[in-house]
This record gives sequence, C-alpha cells and structure tokens, in this order.
Amino acid sequence: MKKKLPLAKFPLPKFRSDKEEAEYFETHSVAAAWDQLPKARAAKPTAALAKAIRDRHQSAKSPISIRLVPDQIAAAKRIAARKSVGYQTQLRMWIAEGIQREAKRT
Repeated sequence: MKKKLPLAKFPLPKFRSDKEEAEYFETHSVAAAWDQLPKARAAKPTAALAKAIRDRHQSAKSPISIRLVPDQIAAAKRIAARKSVGYQTQLRMWIAEGIQREAKRT
C-alpha cells in the first residue's frame, strides 16, 4: 500500500536549490494546494524545434480506411488485450510483419 504523503505548505517554501525543491515535492503532496499554485508559462519551442516536431508528426502515420468484418475486429481486440496493446497497434504490427515477409519473398 502506498504511504500517504503529508500536504505541502502553501505558500510554498523558498528553496535554495533544484535538488532541495525536488526532494520536497517527492515527499509532499500538492493535492490540496493544486488550484493555488502559480500558473507556469507556456514553453515556446525554437522555430527549428517546432518545425522538427511538425515534420515528425506529419510523417509518423497516415490515416487510412480499411473495412473489416466485425468478427475480425473482435478477434484483433481479444488478441491485443492478451498482449496488453491496443488493437489498432496490433493490426499495424501484423501489417508491418506481412510487408516484411512479402518483401523477403520477392
């Protein structure tokens, strides 16, 4: 069973170092004061990083439509659940394996 952490004091104490701050938050719960914590500034990535993120996101996967009979979807979901993965991930893995297998044949 998890040990219950003591509540953090609010306002938060002043910390002398990042290490001291990290140790405090590892040993105190901020649940009671969460809504009173100061809002963090949104991180603004550099132009190069933003472009790299966009490029990676766009090239990662392309959506397609594929029609399967309900029994195939149900079977994929059961198998994926036994493996603790999502059924769409399982389907992608099977497709990748089939493509590799066929590429070796030709």
